[in-house]
Amino acid sequence: MLLSSLYGPDRAAAVVAPDATLSRHELLERASGVAAAIAGRDVVAVDATPTAATIVAITGALLAGVPVVPIPPDAGHVERAHLLTDSGATLVPDAPPRGDLPPEPDPNRPALVLYTSGTTGPPKGVVVSRAAIAADLDGLAAAWQWTEDDTLVHGLPLYHVHGLVLGVLGALRTGSRLVHTGKPTPRGYAEAGGTLYFGVPTVWSRIVAAPAEARALRHARLLVSGSAALPVPVYEGLEELTGQAPVERYGMTETLITISARADGERRAGHVGTPIAGVESRLVDEHGAPAPADGNTIGHLQIRGATLLDGYLRDGAVVPPDLTGGWYPTGDVATIGPDGWHRIVGRASTDLIKTGGYRVGAGEVEDALLAHPAVREAAVIGTPHDDLGEQITAFVVAESPVEARTLIDFVAGRLAAHKRPRVVRLVGELPRNPMGKVQKSRLR
Repeated sequence: MLLSSLYGPDRAAAVVAPDATLSRHELLERASGVAAAIAGRDVVAVDATPTAATIVAITGALLAGVPVVPIPPDAGHVERAHLLTDSGATLVPDAPPRGDLPPEPDPNRPALVLYTSGTTGPPKGVVVSRAAIAADLDGLAAAWQWTEDDTLVHGLPLYHVHGLVLGVLGALRTGSRLVHTGKPTPRGYAEAGGTLYFGVPTVWSRIVAAPAEARALRHARLLVSGSAALPVPVYEGLEELTGQAPVERYGMTETLITISARADGERRAGHVGTPIAGVESRLVDEHGAPAPADGNTIGHLQIRGATLLDGYLRDGAVVPPDLTGGWYPTGDVATIGPDGWHRIVGRASTDLIKTGGYRVGAGEVEDALLAHPAVREAAVIGTPHDDLGEQITAFVVAESPVEARTLIDFVAGRLAAHKRPRVVRLVGELPRNPMGKVQKSRLR
């Protein structure tokens, strides 16, 4: 059963959200009413507000075996219309307070249709099966020693893998208590009293900037960061203030979460660990030939295993992804060490900079810039250059006045000379999506 903990002994306050607190049986009862109301539909949509009502609706759809499309609450009318039209989904209707529990759906049935961010065109519907979600959550539960004794705390959106699959379905599968803080604020996290916390780098950065709230997390068992690279200064700040280094992990909508550091193992700043159970990874070069796992060679990351998507929704059908021998090309570039530890360089299209015959990862330059006391945020891209092919260009949000030349020389003193920015542009803010990822296409 995908949501197996719902059928176990009742637990008061199994789900705590801004609008309601529900025990397991109350959630199951309300969700069964939703399941009865939508039985037989092809696909449904849910306005994914950060509420217990959203959790009830999505749980009901999963009980009924009806694929569900979570719609961002801040989606404009054009985006909202695209998601509904492209998927053919109808919104979950008002439901009776309870209904008969349907039989457990086929594990290979689609569970979710998650739309990508649409950075290269209209958002694409990624179809993810019940079996893929179960395999992913079981692998992460083992990696993080996640059990029903945990209290999971987060305030992430409920329409992405991080906040929905991990942050809601993970709790419903493992049986852990879930506290959703509405918004991921330092105060909300500090007051929640959890053992397991999820956040994106922006959340952790704000917590590090609030030392009292950060120290309140010292009682936690595990702090997990994902959805974007965690800057090394934030990693180090969390370790100092909370007494533990955060666990970093890697994944994407199409593969779910596939690589992670372990709760009982080593943690390394700037690295995301090793593949979870049931997942394999490899690097290939630009021609598809295997790239060495030497910790230095940057290659294109490919993933194989039980967590992969069924395909993309297109014209009412599920179109399988293009795989190479079962391997999914993530579009990300990475290094893998001899011990299997992964360092994600970033997107091949934006974070791998080819300058003067060298291959430079943007993240390494960003971390060097962030080590300067005047720098609050940094994003690095490659921009066209007549001689070098691409030049390293940095966009910096400064905490205090600083000259571009000072920052260029600072990086040159920490990294190889060819990795220094040729251009530094001081800006008021960096463009980010709702998950905190810098939208580098907009910087261009």
